[in-house]
Amino acid sequence: MKKNLLVVSLLAMSTVRCLAADLPDPALTPGIVNPDVTQENIGSTVCVKGWTKTVRPPAFYTNRLKKFQIRQYGYADTDPRDYEEDHLIPLSLGGNPTDPRNLWPELRISEWNADRKDDLEFAMYMGVCHGEISLADARRAVVTNWIEAYKRYGSLLQRYRHGSAD
Repeated sequence: MKKNLLVVSLLAMSTVRCLAADLPDPALTPGIVNPDVTQENIGSTVCVKGWTKTVRPPAFYTNRLKKFQIRQYGYADTDPRDYEEDHLIPLSLGGNPTDPRNLWPELRISEWNADRKDDLEFAMYMGVCHGEISLADARRAVVTNWIEAYKRYGSLLQRYRHGSAD
């Protein structure tokens, strides 16, 4: 009986994780910064057009990591095409490019999908580079709950919608 209860509990936890796929599991993906990016040097790092391309990890690395993390997260849908391996703290806000604790398989098809997070990332990047929000505040907002940050920073989204940091 205890064994059946354990199996049911594990299945229930897995289901909750699948339903919460719009946000990363903070135990697995807490968000890690790139120590080379600070508020003081954003003018020579993240705010330079093309800078993120200089630190972006190769696709073979992120594709392999995505497959591993889909299993690690316990997602029911294991098709890698349904996910974008995304940086929780975006490269444009000085997120660590290769640390697995800053990457997670983000759903492409959901209300709060990778495209919506990309919109937020660009708006926050522009806000940081224009002095409207500090780098630390932007990072903290996406790490805490990027969906709530999307709702909170509506004014930035209105001003800087549909661009890309690089």
